[in-house]
Amino acid sequence: MMGTLWAQRFRPGDAVPEPYLKVYGYEFFFSVSPISDDLRIRMEQCSYKKLGGVIWDDLRYLQVLHRDFDGNAMVGELVCNKLIANDLLEIFKALYQAAYPIEKMRLIELYDGDDEASMRDNNTSCFNQRFITAGSGISKHSFGVAIDINPRYNPYLKIRAAGKTVVKPAGSTDYLQRDAQFPYKIAKGDLCYRLFRQHGFRWGGDWISGKDYQHFEK
Repeated sequence: MMGTLWAQRFRPGDAVPEPYLKVYGYEFFFSVSPISDDLRIRMEQCSYKKLGGVIWDDLRYLQVLHRDFDGNAMVGELVCNKLIANDLLEIFKALYQAAYPIEKMRLIELYDGDDEASMRDNNTSCFNQRFITAGSGISKHSFGVAIDINPRYNPYLKIRAAGKTVVKPAGSTDYLQRDAQFPYKIAKGDLCYRLFRQHGFRWGGDWISGKDYQHFEK
């Protein structure tokens, strides 16, 4: 109980000092809960656009800890589909224990639902009702079954007709050089890749038509 009370003192985006983690344990910062009334109001004004296919009872709010590139323990948050909530909780516990770096993990509401702004800020996110990048279909993010990890350093690439190239987010072209070394890179076979694949997710870096190195989906 005391550990839970201490955990509640920290909000998403806060760094948790190591003494708290040593005394109360990291697991108090990991939780899954239904969407609260307050959060529902925020989402109805932003990420929940009624594109269909998902109802409020399908969604869950996750709080987790993650390590940034400097090793700080950060409080993160996500909204996802209940079908993958426990998968994500287990994956992020394992990534945290391994000090796998994730820079930010905040709700898309912080960016007014703007996926491009969230990606440029290297924000890891999941639920956001929108159409697919460079297309007209409904994204799996609309159902809360897709997640983008460290998107600035793991961009989306699509080559259209006549050789036109689409890269998202803007300014991330240098990170298409996947043999280069840089922070937050997801590589096939690394811990992030292995954990998501073990839990049945598909990786956008394996796609034949275009690449989406940030993206895992079920």
